[in-house]
Amino acid sequence: MAEGSNVTARDASKTGDRLTGGQRTSAGRSLPHGRRITAALGLASLLLLAGCQLLGPNSTEVGLIAPGALRPNLAEDIGAREHPRVVATYGGVYKDAGAERAVASVVGRLVAASEDPSQSYRITILNSPAINAFALPGGYLYVTRGLLALANDTSELAAVLAHEMAHVTSNHAIERQQRAEARELANRILTDVVQDTETARAAIVSSQLSFARFSQVQELQADVVGVRTLAKAGYDPYAAARFLQSMSAFSAYQTAQNDKASAPDFLSSHPTTPERVSLAIKSARQIGAPGIGERDRDRYLGQIEGMLFGDDPLEGFVRGRAFLHKALGIGFEVPGGYLLENSPEAVLASNGDGTAMRFDGADLSVYDSLSDYMTSGWINGLLPESVRETTINGLPGVVAAAITQGWSFRIAVLSIGRTGYRFIFASRNPNTNFDKEFRQTIDSFRQLTPTERARLRSLRLKVTRTQAGDTPQKLAIGMNGVDPSRRLQFFLVLNGLEADERLAPGTPVKLVVD
Repeated sequence: MAEGSNVTARDASKTGDRLTGGQRTSAGRSLPHGRRITAALGLASLLLLAGCQLLGPNSTEVGLIAPGALRPNLAEDIGAREHPRVVATYGGVYKDAGAERAVASVVGRLVAASEDPSQSYRITILNSPAINAFALPGGYLYVTRGLLALANDTSELAAVLAHEMAHVTSNHAIERQQRAEARELANRILTDVVQDTETARAAIVSSQLSFARFSQVQELQADVVGVRTLAKAGYDPYAAARFLQSMSAFSAYQTAQNDKASAPDFLSSHPTTPERVSLAIKSARQIGAPGIGERDRDRYLGQIEGMLFGDDPLEGFVRGRAFLHKALGIGFEVPGGYLLENSPEAVLASNGDGTAMRFDGADLSVYDSLSDYMTSGWINGLLPESVRETTINGLPGVVAAAITQGWSFRIAVLSIGRTGYRFIFASRNPNTNFDKEFRQTIDSFRQLTPTERARLRSLRLKVTRTQAGDTPQKLAIGMNGVDPSRRLQFFLVLNGLEADERLAPGTPVKLVVD
């Protein structure tokens, strides 16, 4: 099948080694759009870690290209160049025959119904549990297995792909690139020329807001075009609004433990979910009343049954507030209120108070001691007097503190053999809980017992048909790898159901099992 939507791939700072079963490879990290919990740590890591580079969308050598003057094959060249980075950042290509058939079954119909049927596409399923899809110039479309798992029928998957195809046919990535470069140049001129710091800052914020709204307008345009394409291809045009609501419910499920209301993000490149849902429903109503178009729930769920759910075993497992790695035989737990996120390069966490954490690996083979490693120059703003060697659960370690550009850090490195495991906590406003939570986390780091390692198994999707008398509460009990107190909520989110919804006998539903 062909491989291969809009946020450009971004390599973050190369701050650590990837934690895998037996091999560590230095790698960067991309922040999926729609994910905000680790943004603070991404910035903080750049300030803390010496010698790091940040490669962004502007690292592609596009230059300031006048509209209408794109050189031939420019989009294809950009997509081909960024594709390997995207695949590496998102854990590689996910191979699953059923999932591939599910994607392939909709592509031809969508292309024929799109605004440019001559455009070719390369669609890649990424081995990531994140709920994400995006496009690169040149027809490179990407969808994660996490998104496939959240979708409940073929029309919802088609809605996602139609939206991303609209970004490609509208040249949104190129336009956003040009706008970003122009904004960067204007901001640099303001900083260099305007002597009034407050005036310059206000002008820069204004340009950021303008760029954010420009990106939001692109998303709304892609939503409208996507719904139109979806209907023309014969799918349920209301699927776009339905899936947007599922993504919103999943996001609420993930962040519910923080107990903090999120302030509106005026610099977000995406419009608010209610705005997008409202527009998607309005666009669908212009086509027809609810009930039109194909959904194909049974066949879709049958195709994704057995698909890997959650973390790849090579990257370790997040189980509630615990991170456990079977191959490396290690584990730790974060305090209550922290949301864990596993990625190919690091384990990340944040709480509702603005504290962020990063956990990754390091090679200690060339250092005589842990203190030598801690003071070897990889930390900006290190406070030498804070460096102190310690022992945690029988493992040698070293702890330290650093302050740089308004950020406070607590760092710990624990060793097993010549491999170091690094914890980095960051906060702009450290309080008494900052040190307490840092200490609580590193004190939980330990080696897993053989029995614990043997019991760690991958989670997969299981599709079952409801029977007479089944309720969401009853079905949710059969889920594994989920906080027992939140199983019902997760079951409802995963299946796009309401709490009081009655399930007709024979309805296919998804469960997560090990």
